[in-house]
Formats: sequence, C-alpha cells, structure tokens
Amino acid sequence: MKSIRSQGRCTATEQLTKFEIEPFLASIAARHSDRDSIVFVCIGSDRSSGDSLGPLIGSMLKERGWKQVIGTLQSPCDAHAEEQAVQAVPKEATIIAIDACLGKPSSIGRFLVAEGPLQPGKAIGRRLPPIGQFSIAGVVNANGPKAYWMLQTTSLYQVMRMARDAVDAIEAAWSKDKEQDKTHDTEWKIPIV
Repeated sequence: MKSIRSQGRCTATEQLTKFEIEPFLASIAARHSDRDSIVFVCIGSDRSSGDSLGPLIGSMLKERGWKQVIGTLQSPCDAHAEEQAVQAVPKEATIIAIDACLGKPSSIGRFLVAEGPLQPGKAIGRRLPPIGQFSIAGVVNANGPKAYWMLQTTSLYQVMRMARDAVDAIEAAWSKDKEQDKTHDTEWKIPIV
C-alpha cells in the first residue's frame, strides 16, 4: 500500500494531522476534480463511540452538500452492509474509504492515509473485503489486548473532533469545485436485503 504526503511519498504508518491530510486530499482532488465522481464510503457503527468516526464523517459530509456518501449515523455502513455498499457503487466512481482504527497512544487523533484500499475490521480481527482507491483511517484510541473494548470506551469528544477535522480537510481540497454545477443529486443508498 502506497501513501502520499504532499509531493513526496511516505509509509502507510506515518500519522498525519488535519493540516497534513489536506495535501493528500488535494492530490486526489487534482486528479479527480469532479465532486460527483467521488464516493465516500464511511465505514463504522453508530453503536460504538470509537467506531462511529466513519458514520460521523459521512453525516457531516451529507450536511455540507456531498451527495455520494455511503455510511452515515442514520444509515451506517458496518460489517454487515459493506459488501452490499460496494456493489451499489458504479465501477467508474473514485472511492475514498474512511474508517476508525486503533494505534499507538502517541498516534491518537491522527490519520493514516494511503493510495490503495482500506482493510476494514482488521483491528478487531474481522476479515472484510478491501475497499477504495484511497483510504483514510483515523486513530481513535490506543491498541490493546481487547480491541473491541477499546473502541467501546473511546472518547466521543475525540472522535467528533477528528470527524470535523477530516470533513474540513475534504472541503478545503474540493472547495474550488464546490460552486460548480450542483445539478447532480445522486444519492447512494445501501440496498436493504
């Protein structure tokens, strides 16, 4: 998995702050400037504070006018819905996958970004299909022997701050395109089975 930081390359383990994530997103926006071609797959659950980073980001993106968002607080894209969500996305779409993760205590509040797919569920030992051409993982808490418990006891304040930071960075990266044609109003929904 390759990661991008500004114009140089970095390892996938490098943690980025809100201000460092903006160049990564700007590099995506430079190659995929049409907002309507971007699909955000925001993975997580609204039933766990630590795992709610993705749905929080998805909800905030929807509030700011992004239409191609899968995974919100109202309609989370969790382990049960992810495969169906991926099938609902057109092949030509550019997918940016977003999820929470656990890491070193010194990494809490930072983001791991990569050009390549995200592997959701890895922190809690689940094997879910990789997703996305680009990935953003927010370190919401420290890794520990009981990953599920660590996600359950994560500070909601911390997660909400990280979600706002990520959405601000996304908005900054595509801000020049925001005023362009808003006639496309495609809404991505997870099929209910």
